[in-house]
Amino acid sequence: MAAAKKAVLGPLVGAVDQGTSSTRFLVFNSKTAELLSHHQVEIKQEFPREGWVEQDPKEILQSVYECVEKTCEKLGQLNIDISNIKAIGVSNQRETTVVWDKLTGEPLYNAVVWLDLRTQSTVEALSKRIPGNNNFVKSKTGLPISTYFSAVKLRWILDNVRQVQKAVEENRALFGTIDSWLIWSLTGGVNGGVHCTDVTNASRTMLFNIHSLEWDKELCEFFGIPMEILPNVRSSSEIYGLMKAGALEGVPISGCLGDQSAALVGQMCFLDGQAKNTYGTGCFLLCNTGRKCVFSEHGLLTTVAYKLGRDKPVFYALEGSVAIAGAVIRWLRDNLGIIKTSDEIEKLAKEAGTSYGCYFVPAFSGLYAPYWEPSARGIICGLTQFTNKCHIAFAALEAVCFQTREILDAMNRDCGIPLSHLQVDGGMTSNKILMQLQADILYIPVVKPSMPETTALGAAMAAGAAEGVGVWSLAPEDLSAVTMERFEPQINAEESEIRYSTWKKAVKKSMGWVTTQSPESGDPSIFCSLPLGFFIVSSMVMLIGARYISGQLLFKLDNFIS
Repeated sequence: MAAAKKAVLGPLVGAVDQGTSSTRFLVFNSKTAELLSHHQVEIKQEFPREGWVEQDPKEILQSVYECVEKTCEKLGQLNIDISNIKAIGVSNQRETTVVWDKLTGEPLYNAVVWLDLRTQSTVEALSKRIPGNNNFVKSKTGLPISTYFSAVKLRWILDNVRQVQKAVEENRALFGTIDSWLIWSLTGGVNGGVHCTDVTNASRTMLFNIHSLEWDKELCEFFGIPMEILPNVRSSSEIYGLMKAGALEGVPISGCLGDQSAALVGQMCFLDGQAKNTYGTGCFLLCNTGRKCVFSEHGLLTTVAYKLGRDKPVFYALEGSVAIAGAVIRWLRDNLGIIKTSDEIEKLAKEAGTSYGCYFVPAFSGLYAPYWEPSARGIICGLTQFTNKCHIAFAALEAVCFQTREILDAMNRDCGIPLSHLQVDGGMTSNKILMQLQADILYIPVVKPSMPETTALGAAMAAGAAEGVGVWSLAPEDLSAVTMERFEPQINAEESEIRYSTWKKAVKKSMGWVTTQSPESGDPSIFCSLPLGFFIVSSMVMLIGARYISGQLLFKLDNFIS
């Protein structure tokens, strides 16, 4: 029986999905795209100062090893032979910056996460050096100068961490995004580890020319980055090296995609104009623009979508990036204690059924697309005495949907042809309240695959399709049909527009909070007293005396927490 079962399964492909909040390892059947088993480990985020976000690179690496071992154990319990795993793909949180010592294999500083804001004054200084009529950074990279991308994070590390400065001087330092750190470590580390990245991750550094597909000397000089510490840039689908330890020792690592590109591949958006939206820590809408770079006039990014083989063409995408989506649920759990587990948010929101006029703008790291406004900070507004934690929970979910509406509107204006439906994926899509809200606020259907792990699936597809592996066909006729769940709008268009226009008013009120100090100083802004510069803006403050409010505010906070 067991032998017959193994024979039916055929070749398998594994995928490391290393995200901001967690690491997972998943194993798929390459013939059917069926998910066979997986394991997940949550990753800690550290907030050493106001606006700073860091992670431990060694914890990230260890979580990968743990997920691989645990998944292999689960496969054994299912009587599935792990020797059938023919390749491994890597998908990762993008932009997060790591510098390590190539002689010891030790990180020289914590990973500076994509959400980190410490480089705002660096961004402002660099922006002043760009001629108004020649934004060569954007024309070469497709990106605005922002705290979001790796170049300014690396510049800060080089300026502020003596260990790194010394390692650069002694030619011991290597830089990479999370994919580079993992691939180098998994393929041997100090014993011959492969220092590489793929075009999708390189395109998020602000050091990579997306036209020539090479590190750009002018950009590296502009940001003051020594080119010798950069990884080799490879395609998204080729054998980089072999696993050198653990249960899967000897298995090739042959796929690498930044998480949002991986989701685009996993959703099989291979045609010009196809788009997907991923709901993770942040929220990311990507639209495939084919083999041409399309530059946005409405605040979107131009980025590399994928290059599925050394000799295959590069495809590009327009991207709308929202910093805070699932992170707002984690914030309600960890910082306010409104919920004990992330899953509870759906129950609270269902209980309320409405935000009751309460709007939540979670601009914890400023506003990304389409505003690119680093001075913004989070606010909750429209509070009354009636507001409770259920309304806050509902408003948090609505905030994710409103932010998606903003980037979808920008995408429609840039592309000229409005999307008729939205394909979605990511951990948050299991929340049915969120999906229905999204359909209502966009006023178009939202379509969700029954197997939501499309990021990991995309990495597995790239790995399995690589030359020298060849167990996963990407030919259109061979791609497995995916069953979908569909959410139709259930409110009228007028109500949808009223809610959206009120959200836009709230967004305007979130802007301009950080005006006198840079987060690089590490001192809390003079404007903020709550974590992450968060503000509760209540209409009742405008109406009633301060003495009355002080008592009532304590009563209201008790409403949220109890």
